[in-house]
Amino acid sequence: MYKIIFTLFFLSAWQFKSFAQPTYTKDVAQIIYKHCSSCHRPGEIGPFSLTNYQEVSNWATSIRYVTQNKIMPPWKADPTYSRFMDENYLTDGQIKTIADWVEAGTPMGNPADEPTFPDFPENSLLGEPDLVLTFDRSYTHKGTGTDEYRYFVLPSGLTQNKKIKAIELRPGNTKIVHHALFFSDVSGKAKQYDDQTPEYGFSADENPDFDVFEVINRDQYPGYVPGQKPRRFPDGIAMDMAAGSDLVIQMHYAPWSVDETDSSTVNIFFAEDSEFIDRTVRDYIMLPFNLTGGANSFFLMPGQIKNFEGVYTVPFDVSLVGIFPHMHYLGKNWEVYIENTDGSKTNLIKINDWDFNWQGGYYFDRYKIAKKGSKIRAFAKYDNTANNPANPSNPPRFVTWGEGTKDEMYYLPLLYVPYKSGDENVVFEENTSNVYDIESSDLKAKIYPNPISVQQTYPAHVQFQLQSGTTVSMEIYNEAGQMVRTLFRNEYFSDGDHIVHIETSRAVKGKYFVKIVTKNDVITLPVLVVE
Repeated sequence: MYKIIFTLFFLSAWQFKSFAQPTYTKDVAQIIYKHCSSCHRPGEIGPFSLTNYQEVSNWATSIRYVTQNKIMPPWKADPTYSRFMDENYLTDGQIKTIADWVEAGTPMGNPADEPTFPDFPENSLLGEPDLVLTFDRSYTHKGTGTDEYRYFVLPSGLTQNKKIKAIELRPGNTKIVHHALFFSDVSGKAKQYDDQTPEYGFSADENPDFDVFEVINRDQYPGYVPGQKPRRFPDGIAMDMAAGSDLVIQMHYAPWSVDETDSSTVNIFFAEDSEFIDRTVRDYIMLPFNLTGGANSFFLMPGQIKNFEGVYTVPFDVSLVGIFPHMHYLGKNWEVYIENTDGSKTNLIKINDWDFNWQGGYYFDRYKIAKKGSKIRAFAKYDNTANNPANPSNPPRFVTWGEGTKDEMYYLPLLYVPYKSGDENVVFEENTSNVYDIESSDLKAKIYPNPISVQQTYPAHVQFQLQSGTTVSMEIYNEAGQMVRTLFRNEYFSDGDHIVHIETSRAVKGKYFVKIVTKNDVITLPVLVVE
């Protein structure tokens, strides 16, 4: 009798374990496709592809290791401190799912359970660009095993001022392009530096009179880092690109053992004529000048661990859009917050384990309001000891501010717009369970508030959810069926929830329709605009 009971118990336990085991198609594929495949697919920065069961199972042990140690995906901002758009990190539950799947022998599961692989576009992630700027010729990055920072000057060719909604680098050689920064130059100074060098582009070493601050203190656009989708600024805000200006690219080429060539392309997206831009996005860059000890205090002696505090007193009310911390190999962590005038604190970003190999551009999930007189405090820690495995100098040497990767940087760009009443109510991303107005097989959507009052001080929110990553277009039609605005065309969005804003302060009273189009679905949302 006891033997029968034991046997039944064993069989029940075995069946529960087998049923509880995760499979690739039902549990793992959705994690990989959302968080890994954007880089790990043909033509992108990942050194191998993760697009199907065979590819993922071949790398299963490595995937388990890098996810358990939170090396991959490379998201460095602490989600318990502040939240951002497009967060790309795995939860503890997702990490365990991958580990359990590997322990179970990487079972494939039922092919019918596998989610659709994202429909990534071949070229731009944002659709058809309005302006494409390309290198005049290829540049050869020498295979000397050292980093290189090189500036390239691309004339815009613009004959009139334009409003930029987004800028996107398409690297010509994904093996060596580590990251890139973009600057606007109307002075022609960067071109003068370029003309002084026989090779294409220029570097600080080739120009004895080069002043890096002449370049980086100019208007800076959001930069490029591998694996991050460039962001389109919300409705009603944009950056300036002046007629006759040059786009200056500071390209960081990673160390390589053999000569490699690169000829990259920049896609630029302008605001539609129908979009009213009432605020211009500006940048403020916190540099060693902001340090409490002054610019001359930024140095590291051999064997020294040192903390720096920078302070910026906000001169007028602003709404912060994004933040882009930057340091080199000696960097260890960042913490940045707003010290409000009432003594409270607004968290901006915290990076506990800085990794120079993974720069990041971080866009807040909602405006961060900084009133006039508040202080942005930015703390950065550096380790110039032999115990720092990332230290590029052995033995450690004296280090101060500089472009080279054996130099160090305290560099913190902030993107902002002038504050407008109602910014506190604007949400850029919110991953919560929702009730949608209209649902189809692959697409769900709603708009709120609805009706919309032109008297309200914040925009309407169009929220939609995708079952798999694909390109999306969004247009607005009036009651007569005439298209009155295009918000974007064929822009790629991953699976999950997304929010798009529509500025309504200048809308004319009436009934409108928001049309959302993917490759497989069309949803039309009715919206009423009232006074």
